[in-house]
Amino acid sequence: MSAPSAQASVTIAADCADVYALITDLTTMATLAEETDAMEWTKGDAARPGAVFKGRNANGRKTWTTRCTVTDAEPGRVFAFDVTHTVVPVAHWRYDITPVDGGCRVTEQTWDRRPGWFRKPAGIATGVSDRTGANAKHIELTLQRLKARAEG
Repeated sequence: MSAPSAQASVTIAADCADVYALITDLTTMATLAEETDAMEWTKGDAARPGAVFKGRNANGRKTWTTRCTVTDAEPGRVFAFDVTHTVVPVAHWRYDITPVDGGCRVTEQTWDRRPGWFRKPAGIATGVSDRTGANAKHIELTLQRLKARAEG
């Protein structure tokens, strides 16, 4: 896979399994992620490869939905999913969790998979013309919220 379009890491003073449980709890993650209002399972009811969830997202008055298919789900280690809008590929998101002294290190990454022709309409629909820059900021915010929740 190519280099991610945005990524960041944070060290969290919590057990890998507990942090993984937060990341894979859709209700919790919807409160931690910047543009996500809600997520719900539409195929399956837990994080496992092939399970699908719907994301409802917002940026100001702009709203949109995505379909997310879990590609990797290794408890305490990795959670990843592909995002599409209708049938158009949008992104791949991945959370890697590695043990460190006193807790774990979480790396959140995304790969922009939008076809060139889809980028301008997507920017209009979401209100975000610089998706890479926005995702970089959003990842930082999400990880800080995850850290606060896991350590709180």
